[in-house]
Amino acid sequence: MDENQGPAKRRIPPEAVDLYTRYIHGEVGRRDFLKGINRFAVAGLSAAAIVEALMPNYALGQQVRKDDERITASYETIPSPNGNGQIRGYFVRPFSQTTRSEKPTKLPAVLVIHENRGLNPHTEDVARRFALENFIAFAPDALTSVGGYPSDDFKGGQLFAKIDRPKMTQDFVASAQWLKAHALGNGKVCVTGFCFGGGMCNTLATILGADLAAAAPFYGGAPPAEEVPKIKAAILVASRGARRGASEGISGVRGGIEEEQHPLRGSHLAQFGSRFLQ
Repeated sequence: MDENQGPAKRRIPPEAVDLYTRYIHGEVGRRDFLKGINRFAVAGLSAAAIVEALMPNYALGQQVRKDDERITASYETIPSPNGNGQIRGYFVRPFSQTTRSEKPTKLPAVLVIHENRGLNPHTEDVARRFALENFIAFAPDALTSVGGYPSDDFKGGQLFAKIDRPKMTQDFVASAQWLKAHALGNGKVCVTGFCFGGGMCNTLATILGADLAAAAPFYGGAPPAEEVPKIKAAILVASRGARRGASEGISGVRGGIEEEQHPLRGSHLAQFGSRFLQ
């Protein structure tokens, strides 16, 4: 490798990516994370440069601006009587939905579920991307009951760990039911999510049954085997063999329902799918 290459052009060691994953999921503390990163520093690629490369740059990754004229967006708070009382989320739809005619066109809906850090800018951006694909989308914030996403992923992960998991699940159930009944929707609801969000996709598929049209989990835990027969939705599973535990959700649905698998081999990043219910 040319030592004159900048840090951005050097490949970050997979072990460093895995260490960051463990850090952001609370498995190791900040001190141990930084100490571990020092092991991967080489000439032309300092530990500081590795840390900077691993940390999310939401502004750089944004694909659709919040003020894009092609969308209509708002923050909505909906009741969740079986969960934490209420949950707030980002609701976005095509601007053309209510401007193309006097009677708004009813569109399919997508529930976008974040990772274990709360409703960060990336998840909101994903919701906007769905709006540009002619869906209405709702991205709930599981951290609503503890003040919402704190604009810091690590702090968000710490808050996430404090929330009652069964109540959190019911918050997402309420979100899906709200979307299904929404006046601007056509009654078809899909759910997608990454990591924790992927596991929640699987969980919602077992709980909602025929009320869920499709689910696209990106990684995430599998539902209990005895719950799999309750799944009526179409399932698209995206996995990556390179990540520890990345395929754990696949075996839980295999054999119980028809599935389509899309391994993302050799990749440390994934992008939410967006071609459902068209």
